[in-house]
Amino acid sequence: MLDLTAVSFPSVSDDAAVAAARPGHDDDVRLLDAYSQAVIAVTERIGPAVVRVETRHASESSGRHGGGSGSGVVLSPDGLILTNSHVVEGARAIRVADAEGRSMEARLLGQDADTDLALLRADAAKNLTAANLGDSKRLRRGQLVVAIGNPLGFESTVTTGVISALGRSLRTRTGRLIEDVVQTDAALNPGNSGGPLVSSRGEVIGINTAVIAGAQGICFAVASNTASFVLGELLQHGRVRRAYIGVSAQTAPIPRRHAHFAGIDNASGAMIMGAEPDAPAAAAGLMSHDIVVRLDGAPVTGVDDLIRLLNADRIGRAVTVEALRLGRLREFTLRPVERRARQT
Repeated sequence: MLDLTAVSFPSVSDDAAVAAARPGHDDDVRLLDAYSQAVIAVTERIGPAVVRVETRHASESSGRHGGGSGSGVVLSPDGLILTNSHVVEGARAIRVADAEGRSMEARLLGQDADTDLALLRADAAKNLTAANLGDSKRLRRGQLVVAIGNPLGFESTVTTGVISALGRSLRTRTGRLIEDVVQTDAALNPGNSGGPLVSSRGEVIGINTAVIAGAQGICFAVASNTASFVLGELLQHGRVRRAYIGVSAQTAPIPRRHAHFAGIDNASGAMIMGAEPDAPAAAAGLMSHDIVVRLDGAPVTGVDDLIRLLNADRIGRAVTVEALRLGRLREFTLRPVERRARQT
């Protein structure tokens, strides 16, 4: 039997002595507590705006019914919900369930496979908790982010991480290229798709869209500025009409000496990573590693600017593109065509 009289327990003064012997201990505790409070605040603010999206499919050949699930984020109290296109693709019926357990029928207002985004309207929705889309241009690498969704069917799950990279381009297994993607190490799993990636300010700065299997936590979200543009187009037209020049690109910094030599104010631009043969950009002479800095005189500071500026108004008319090539500013004239809808 253990003789407790022989055991010495540390006193409060002993704890203080141990803490004093560890430089920075109190600072670490305060920092961890601040981190926890930030995550809790974000979760309490945005969590109620996250919904579970359930879909029902029917096979015409077999007559069997199947379904899937994902996540979505409410953007207006009357039931506008943003999710992923691949979550609702081919669905015969859609239901959403909020954090309080209320289940509602929903209908598809429009989708954009090029950004993997879809807009739903929850029927008979009243006074739903809504979230706000933030400004993804303000994001910085290393910034704290929180992902909220329903991974693997576990509702209202919260994971945290940091922004690993910005302005990525992501090609899916179907061959679709999604531009202006935020890379994060916040853990995402099947079912998180369509849920929000949230900043510590409580703003939705991305819509979670993909995970690279076996890549040790490399996860992606469509940037909120792109989502905001797509949202407006879907509300107005039910689809997104885009001018198409035939490039893939990613946001890239511009060395200060190059910007000074070229007489531009850009700290960053849209670097072309590939140009399709015979497409408008290649025909005009644009090449890989050119950094687009202006389009029709409007500044291009990243991929989201390029996506926004290549709108329906520029289809079929001549536009001027200014780009840095090996540090020198060059000008190209091209005529965008309408982007064809991609097959998923």
